[in-house]
Amino acid sequence: MNPGIAIALIDLRGKTLTKAQYKRVIPRATLDVAHAMVAIEPILERVKHGDEDVLRELALEFDGVKPEHIRVPRSVIDSALSDLDPVLRIALETSIGRVRVVHQEQARRTMSTEVVPGATVTQRWIPVDRVGLYVPGGKAVYPSSVVMNVVPAQIARVPSIAVASPPQREFGGLPHPTILATCALLGIYEVYAVGGAQAVAMFAYGVEGVCEPVDLVTGPGNIYVAAAKRALRGLIAIDSEAGPTEIGILADESAIAGEVAADLISQAEHDVAAAAVLVTTSEALAADVRTELTKRVARTRHAERISAALTGVQSAIVLVDSIKQGIDVMNGYAAEHLELHVRELDAVALEIRNAGAVFVGRFAPVSLGDYSAGSNHVLPTGGCACHSSGLSVQTFLKGVNFIQYDQRSFTEIAATVITLANAEDLPAHGEAMSARFEEES
Repeated sequence: MNPGIAIALIDLRGKTLTKAQYKRVIPRATLDVAHAMVAIEPILERVKHGDEDVLRELALEFDGVKPEHIRVPRSVIDSALSDLDPVLRIALETSIGRVRVVHQEQARRTMSTEVVPGATVTQRWIPVDRVGLYVPGGKAVYPSSVVMNVVPAQIARVPSIAVASPPQREFGGLPHPTILATCALLGIYEVYAVGGAQAVAMFAYGVEGVCEPVDLVTGPGNIYVAAAKRALRGLIAIDSEAGPTEIGILADESAIAGEVAADLISQAEHDVAAAAVLVTTSEALAADVRTELTKRVARTRHAERISAALTGVQSAIVLVDSIKQGIDVMNGYAAEHLELHVRELDAVALEIRNAGAVFVGRFAPVSLGDYSAGSNHVLPTGGCACHSSGLSVQTFLKGVNFIQYDQRSFTEIAATVITLANAEDLPAHGEAMSARFEEES
C-alpha cells in the first residue's frame, strides 16, 4: 500500500464473519451520550422552570451572545429573504421543488377494511398537532436541513410548525440569515434563536409567553441535542438521536479513485468524528484512493478537520475477497450513506438491506442527496439504519384505527371475545360484551 494519508487498513480477505462480527470489526466514533445527559440535566431544569430570560442567559453561556429576540420577528425573516443572493435563492428553490416531488409520493391514504359484512376497520393517517424542527449551527450553515425538515412536515399537513436554530454572534444574536431566508421561502415564520439542549427543552416543556410545547422534535444536532432528545423522549416524540455523519463506499476495480476519494472527503468535512469507510475488492484501488486522499485533503479549505476524521478510529479502507463479502460487510455496518461504485450496480443494489440511503453509481454522490436529489438527508446514523428509516412524511403522521361494527357483526363475534377474555382472567372484558345483550330495565 502507498503510505499516503494514515487512514486505517482492515484486511478481511479470507475471513467469513457474521453480521454482528462485521459490525464490530468496522469501528465507529465513540460518543458518550450518557455522560452528555448528565451534563444537560441542569439545562433542562432551567428551561422547564424558566422564562425568556433563562433562554437568553443560556444563549450567552453557550453561544456567546444574548439575543434581543428569542422569537425572531417576521420583519427580520422577510428581510433575510430580500437580502438573499439571487443565485442561492434559485438553488434553494430548485432543491425545495425536488424534495417536494419526492416526498409528495409518500403521502398516506385512508384505508378501510371490511372484516366481515357490517364490520369495518379504517386506518386514517393524522398529522401530529405541532412539531419543533431543529436546524444546527456552528461549523457550517445548514439551510438544506430547513428544507429536509419542513417540506415533509408540510406535506403531512402538520398544522403548527416551529423552527429553532442557534443564535450567532456575528448576526447580533439571530440565527444565520440564510437559515431565516430559507424559512421565509417555505412560509415558516415561527423561528426561535435557541440552540442545543435548551432548544429541545423549550420545545418539550414550552416557555410561557414565548413558545408553546410541541408533540414531536426532529432534526440533527450535536451530542447535547441527541442527549436532550433521549432525555425528553416520552414527553415528546423524536425522529432519532443523530450522531456523526457516515459514508460507506462499496467499490470494485471499475471505480475511479479520484471520485471515491472526493466522496470520502466530502463527508469527512462535516466533523472530526465523521466516518468514511471504503470497502473494496481491489488492493490497487485502495492504494490509489489513499494517494488521492493525500493530494486532495491538502488542498481543501477544511484540511485539518478532514484529516482528523479520515485518520480517526471511525474511518478505514477495508479489503474483501468479493463483492458478495463486501455486501455482507455493508449490511453489517449499516451506513447512514452508502455509495455503490461497482460494475453490477442494479444487482448489488438489490442486495443492500441496511443503509440510510443508497447512492447508485458514480453520478449519484452523497453530496447530491445532501442537497438536491429529492431524497431526505436526515438519516439514521450509528448503525441504526438496520432498524430505522430516514425522515419522511410518515415521521409526522400517526396511524389511527377507527373501528365500527353493526349489531349483527357484533353479535357474531361476541362469544369469541368473551372466551378470550375469560382465558386471560379478565372477566369484566367479557361482561362489557355481554352487557350489550341485556334488556334495558
